[in-house]
Amino acid sequence: MGSDAKGALLRLDKWLWYARFFKTRSAATKAILGSRFRLDGMIMNKPHRQALCGQVLTFIQGDRIRVIKIMALGSRRGPASEASLLYEDLTPVRDVPLKTKKVEQPEFEARSKGSGRPTKLQRRATDRLKARMNDNEG
Repeated sequence: MGSDAKGALLRLDKWLWYARFFKTRSAATKAILGSRFRLDGMIMNKPHRQALCGQVLTFIQGDRIRVIKIMALGSRRGPASEASLLYEDLTPVRDVPLKTKKVEQPEFEARSKGSGRPTKLQRRATDRLKARMNDNEG
Protein backbone atom coordinates (compact mmCIF):
# COMPACT_ATOMS: atom_id res chain seq x y z
CA MET A 1 0.00 0.00 0.00
CA GLY A 2 2.37 2.71 1.01
CA SER A 3 5.76 3.79 2.10
CA ASP A 4 5.33 4.57 5.79
CA ALA A 5 9.08 4.57 6.34
CA LYS A 6 10.52 7.55 8.13
CA GLY A 7 12.17 9.98 5.77
CA ALA A 8 10.00 8.96 2.80
CA LEU A 9 8.93 11.98 0.77
CA LEU A 10 6.10 12.55 -1.69
CA ARG A 11 4.95 15.71 -3.46
CA LEU A 12 1.79 17.13 -1.92
CA ASP A 13 -0.10 17.34 -5.23
CA LYS A 14 0.71 13.71 -5.89
CA TRP A 15 -0.42 12.69 -2.38
CA LEU A 16 -3.74 14.54 -2.82
CA TRP A 17 -4.26 12.64 -6.07
CA TYR A 18 -3.31 9.31 -4.46
CA ALA A 19 -5.74 9.99 -1.59
CA ARG A 20 -8.49 10.71 -4.16
CA PHE A 21 -9.25 14.28 -3.10
CA PHE A 22 -8.82 15.34 -6.76
CA LYS A 23 -9.59 13.48 -9.97
CA THR A 24 -6.33 14.55 -11.63
CA ARG A 25 -2.92 15.56 -10.39
CA SER A 26 -3.12 18.77 -12.43
CA ALA A 27 -6.37 19.69 -10.64
CA ALA A 28 -4.59 19.23 -7.31
CA THR A 29 -1.71 21.39 -8.56
CA LYS A 30 -4.09 24.17 -9.66
CA ALA A 31 -5.90 24.11 -6.32
CA ILE A 32 -2.65 24.40 -4.38
CA LEU A 33 -1.42 27.22 -6.63
CA GLY A 34 -4.64 29.09 -5.82
CA SER A 35 -3.35 29.46 -2.22
CA ARG A 36 -6.39 27.70 -0.78
CA PHE A 37 -4.32 25.26 1.29
CA ARG A 38 -2.78 25.35 4.74
CA LEU A 39 -0.15 22.85 5.77
CA ASP A 40 0.24 22.71 9.56
CA GLY A 41 -1.50 26.09 9.76
CA MET A 42 0.76 27.90 7.26
CA ILE A 43 -0.61 29.10 3.93
CA MET A 44 0.90 27.13 1.11
CA ASN A 45 0.97 27.68 -2.65
CA LYS A 46 3.71 25.31 -3.80
CA PRO A 47 2.52 21.93 -5.11
CA HIS A 48 6.03 20.51 -4.92
CA ARG A 49 6.12 20.75 -1.11
CA GLN A 50 6.80 17.41 0.50
CA ALA A 51 3.99 15.63 2.31
CA LEU A 52 5.07 14.01 5.57
CA CYS A 53 3.21 11.69 7.89
CA GLY A 54 1.61 13.58 10.77
CA GLN A 55 1.12 16.86 8.90
CA VAL A 56 -2.33 18.47 8.99
CA LEU A 57 -3.73 19.80 5.73
CA THR A 58 -6.66 22.25 5.62
CA PHE A 59 -8.39 23.14 2.36
CA ILE A 60 -11.72 23.94 0.78
CA GLN A 61 -13.32 21.22 -1.31
CA GLY A 62 -16.63 22.11 -2.90
CA ASP A 63 -18.73 23.72 -0.17
CA ARG A 64 -16.87 22.07 2.73
CA ILE A 65 -13.73 22.89 4.67
CA ARG A 66 -11.61 19.74 4.92
CA VAL A 67 -9.11 19.11 7.74
CA ILE A 68 -6.98 16.08 6.95
CA LYS A 69 -4.12 14.48 8.87
CA ILE A 70 -1.66 12.62 6.66
CA MET A 71 -1.29 9.12 8.11
CA ALA A 72 0.66 7.39 5.31
CA LEU A 73 2.27 8.15 1.98
CA GLY A 74 0.90 6.07 -0.85
CA SER A 75 2.83 4.44 -3.63
CA ARG A 76 -0.01 4.49 -6.18
CA ARG A 77 -3.52 5.76 -6.84
CA GLY A 78 -5.48 2.74 -5.75
CA PRO A 79 -9.13 2.10 -4.98
CA ALA A 80 -11.04 4.35 -2.57
CA SER A 81 -10.77 1.77 0.23
CA GLU A 82 -6.98 1.92 -0.05
CA ALA A 83 -6.93 5.71 -0.38
CA SER A 84 -8.91 6.17 2.84
CA LEU A 85 -6.04 4.53 4.77
CA LEU A 86 -3.71 7.38 3.75
CA TYR A 87 -5.42 9.99 5.93
CA GLU A 88 -7.52 10.67 9.00
CA ASP A 89 -10.43 13.05 8.49
CA LEU A 90 -10.45 15.66 11.26
CA THR A 91 -13.13 17.76 9.59
CA PRO A 92 -15.61 19.03 12.19
CA VAL A 93 -19.17 17.92 11.60
CA ARG A 94 -21.27 20.84 10.42
CA ASP A 95 -25.01 20.95 10.06
CA VAL A 96 -24.85 23.96 7.75
CA PRO A 97 -22.71 23.93 4.59
CA LEU A 98 -20.08 26.61 4.00
CA LYS A 99 -22.30 28.52 1.55
CA THR A 100 -25.31 29.27 3.73
CA LYS A 101 -26.49 32.45 2.04
CA LYS A 102 -29.57 31.69 -0.02
CA VAL A 103 -30.36 33.84 -3.00
CA GLU A 104 -34.02 34.69 -2.89
CA GLN A 105 -35.82 34.23 -6.17
CA PRO A 106 -38.25 37.03 -7.01
CA GLU A 107 -41.83 35.89 -7.07
CA PHE A 108 -43.77 36.74 -10.20
CA GLU A 109 -47.51 37.02 -10.31
CA ALA A 110 -49.32 35.48 -13.24
CA ARG A 111 -50.36 38.10 -15.76
CA SER A 112 -54.02 38.55 -16.38
CA LYS A 113 -55.18 37.52 -19.83
CA GLY A 114 -54.93 40.35 -22.30
CA SER A 115 -52.10 42.21 -20.60
CA GLY A 116 -48.58 42.21 -21.93
CA ARG A 117 -47.54 41.25 -25.43
CA PRO A 118 -50.17 40.12 -27.89
CA THR A 119 -50.48 36.46 -28.77
CA LYS A 120 -49.89 35.16 -32.29
CA LEU A 121 -53.64 35.04 -32.88
CA GLN A 122 -54.05 38.65 -31.75
CA ARG A 123 -51.13 39.81 -33.97
CA ARG A 124 -52.63 38.16 -37.04
CA ALA A 125 -56.01 39.78 -36.33
CA THR A 126 -54.29 43.17 -36.02
CA ASP A 127 -52.39 42.59 -39.29
CA ARG A 128 -55.63 41.69 -41.11
CA LEU A 129 -57.32 44.83 -39.77
CA LYS A 130 -54.39 47.03 -40.90
CA ALA A 131 -54.41 45.37 -44.32
CA ARG A 132 -58.16 46.05 -44.71
CA MET A 133 -57.69 49.68 -43.67
CA ASN A 134 -54.89 50.11 -46.20
CA ASP A 135 -57.03 48.54 -48.95
CA ASN A 136 -59.92 50.93 -48.20
CA GLU A 137 -57.65 53.98 -48.38
CA GLY A 138 -56.10 53.22 -51.73
